[in-house]
Amino acid sequence: HVQLVESGGGSVQAGGSLTLSCAVSGGSLRRYCVAWFRQAPGKEREGVLGLDTDGSLSYRPAVKDRFTISKDYNNNTLYLRMNSLRPDDTATYFCAADEDAPKRTCSLMSTYTYWGQGTQVTVS
Repeated sequence: HVQLVESGGGSVQAGGSLTLSCAVSGGSLRRYCVAWFRQAPGKEREGVLGLDTDGSLSYRPAVKDRFTISKDYNNNTLYLRMNSLRPDDTATYFCAADEDAPKRTCSLMSTYTYWGQGTQVTVS
């Protein structure tokens, strides 16, 4: 039974930084394609950053050079480091994971089976 639990959200001023964590249990992070998504009030969920098991990265242009996705295999935890935050980054952020497979290419357009409950980020 795979579970994802996010933490690290909060309120920050524009230009500030936050790091979100996503603790994965019930499965090894090494086997999963992972991604971060966000959803602002009244808007559709959108992909932010995705990371394939081969290290391939997919990202939303608006976060390029500001957000970084990383994995800690020792702690089985996924991270999203967010710098230079802007008010339009305000949203609930979700981590997602799905088991990789041979010849599969994962990206923000992929289907993800496992989702966290979300953590709120507010930038003012």
